[in-house]
Amino acid sequence: MSDDITSYDNDLMSGIAAFETKDFTRAMRLLSPLADGGNAEALYRMAMMYQTGLGRVKNEEYAFKAMQQSAEKAHAYARHGLAIMYLYGECVEKDEQKAIEWFKLAAEQGLPGAMMTLGMIYENGQGVEKNEVEARRWYKMAEEAQEENEE
Repeated sequence: MSDDITSYDNDLMSGIAAFETKDFTRAMRLLSPLADGGNAEALYRMAMMYQTGLGRVKNEEYAFKAMQQSAEKAHAYARHGLAIMYLYGECVEKDEQKAIEWFKLAAEQGLPGAMMTLGMIYENGQGVEKNEVEARRWYKMAEEAQEENEE
């Protein structure tokens, strides 16, 4: 059993490394079986590759499903990615309310980018009533979260 875990972890780390070095064909080969098995990180990276056509032809339906599955497994970046999809209507019908819900979930996990986006949403009144106080609150939280990440 430990050999299976080691092989699984090795494939995940190798797949992430291939993704980060832009070897998307190798990343796809290594991460695809892990995504099929429900690994949140593999699902997130597969979604990104399919959304933009990295190493493969674009498949927006798969990209959305994989991003959603990863987000539902509490992957912070997938929650942010899913929120972006809903906010701009990428791979799914535009739904600003769902976008805000997913941004808030990502923000609760400490993701400064989600907090910053929520600030912009409230500042611009995008899908919500314009609210400068709420916008400043999100911007401040984003700044604090970023400072914590830099420490």
